[in-house]
Amino acid sequence: MSDVAQLFGARAGAYASFRPHYPDALFAWLAANSPGRQRALDIACGSGQASRPLRQHFAQVLACDASIEQLRAATDLAGIELFVANAEAQPLASASLDLIVVAQALHWFATPAFFSEAARLLKPGGLFCAWCYGLLRIDSPVDALIDPFYWNTLGGYWPAGRASVDAGYRDIANPFTQVSPPACAIETTWQLDQLLGYLRTWSAVQRYEQQNGHDPVRQLRPALRQAWGDANRPRFVHWPLHFLAGTPH
Repeated sequence: MSDVAQLFGARAGAYASFRPHYPDALFAWLAANSPGRQRALDIACGSGQASRPLRQHFAQVLACDASIEQLRAATDLAGIELFVANAEAQPLASASLDLIVVAQALHWFATPAFFSEAARLLKPGGLFCAWCYGLLRIDSPVDALIDPFYWNTLGGYWPAGRASVDAGYRDIANPFTQVSPPACAIETTWQLDQLLGYLRTWSAVQRYEQQNGHDPVRQLRPALRQAWGDANRPRFVHWPLHFLAGTPH
């Protein structure tokens, strides 16, 4: 298992509880632009945020992750075929998939070997779509605290690959014939404790805690509490999505 898989596996329960859900319109677009609706695969599925919506559009949904702890923490995945596998080595037949998705994970394994494997798995005209989201936006006082926490406090603790998220995947060469999904974003409302739970799922937070012996989110909490106001007051949260999508040549 990779170091990144171990990091996410260590807090799989929190990941399942606090990672945001993707917009329904995205999955409708994916289904409409796939050559069929028979078989879809969610690679590096985590706790299944992208796997669940695919059930509404495809006859068979498969989901894999390198971390068995992530799969064990997933809930409400009945009808989805789960298995442990590294992204670059899938135990599936060639030309067997209409769609492959990678949600908030491509930056950990965007290698020629992975893209070659994805091309092998897709049917003619099959669709590959990966997406990421970077820093959340709430309001100016809260954002002014989260930004330096992300860039400065955690700056040296992000695993290699995170810079691609900051670049919106523009630094990853697309080996496929490019397809452009419509602009969309994750939007939700959270109370303060949900924000704090989300921040603790960040891989850099976990590495910081391992190396320094204390939780950096706990240190940030008093300032966030002051900026938030009533901790039970729901706030609107927004993440733009960035895509790398296409069909094999």
